[in-house]
Amino acid sequence: MNDNLNSKPIGFGLVGTGMIANYHAKAIKALSARQNVHIAGALDCKKEFAQRFAQENDVPFHTDDPAAFFARPDIQVVCITTPSGAHLEPALAAIRAGKHVIVEKPIEITVERVDTLLEAADKAGVKVAAIFQARFSAGARAVKAAIDSGRFGRLCLCSAYVKWYRSEAYYTGWKGTLALDGGGAVMNQAIHALDLLQWLAGMPEEVFAWKTRRVHLGIEAEDTACASLKFAGGALGSLEASTAAYPGWERRIEICGEFGSAVIEDDCIVRWEFREAREEDACLLASSQSHSGSGASDPKQISFAGHQHQIEDMVLALRSGGPLEIDGKQARNTVALVRAIYESAESGLPVKLATSAR
Repeated sequence: MNDNLNSKPIGFGLVGTGMIANYHAKAIKALSARQNVHIAGALDCKKEFAQRFAQENDVPFHTDDPAAFFARPDIQVVCITTPSGAHLEPALAAIRAGKHVIVEKPIEITVERVDTLLEAADKAGVKVAAIFQARFSAGARAVKAAIDSGRFGRLCLCSAYVKWYRSEAYYTGWKGTLALDGGGAVMNQAIHALDLLQWLAGMPEEVFAWKTRRVHLGIEAEDTACASLKFAGGALGSLEASTAAYPGWERRIEICGEFGSAVIEDDCIVRWEFREAREEDACLLASSQSHSGSGASDPKQISFAGHQHQIEDMVLALRSGGPLEIDGKQARNTVALVRAIYESAESGLPVKLATSAR
């Protein structure tokens, strides 16, 4: 385990050098001067990919040899940016080497694999963060604060809508496969909305779901799904998710309660209506309008700002010894919710979940 990082530089290593690795790289470089961090190395099973990534991002070390990568003392934090179903093995290698870990969403594709990762991290005494950058937006945080303060009163309907579009060209390689993507529109695209929903309203205690392939018939996983949700506090809700809905609309979260309701589209609050208005409401609406880009029709259009928030959160936790805002245990909730939706859709029966604190 890496201790005493209070004033020392923190080196990051990236495992996997595909598209999402560039977001991590941009975020780390944006923090380099303020937080004394840098990218120390890159690992990819294809050496030419690692070399190209290193050249494009001024990374001093690249390799296709895991042993050489994980042995480097100048790497304190490892970002796992491999395909979803290939997060566990490099994460375990990093943990065995005493590195802290930041894992792209989903942290893994089954609850069992998540538990294996988290148990290893607990034994090694290292931190595990999971990327759910949507929680860091001003809009999401304002809604969360209002729920926690009781401003919504009793919640009645809490729902998420991810009506996105992906072309046929998107589904190449591991995408849409059960082994490496772990699913389709729910596991890969709607998981951010589900994470926000369970963070805001609490874990559903029961789900009933359907899934299908409507347009992308060549993939193994679903391109369209719906689920009904029953929350532990008594509220109801729904999920609608698709990658077949042209042209793709903003991700939408609706939270409705007895005293007021709010709607978030992507990261922006677009409706904020309460029985008793407050002076700060207008300012809140204005301050939440900073848009971090939408993945509705193109995953490359998202901003790296959310990744920057999360990577900085890891740095601050290491400097202070404090907790992470989104640790692996919280990320487990969202994987459990996705798997319950899939189990219900495959069995045709409702599925109960163990609820946990937000």
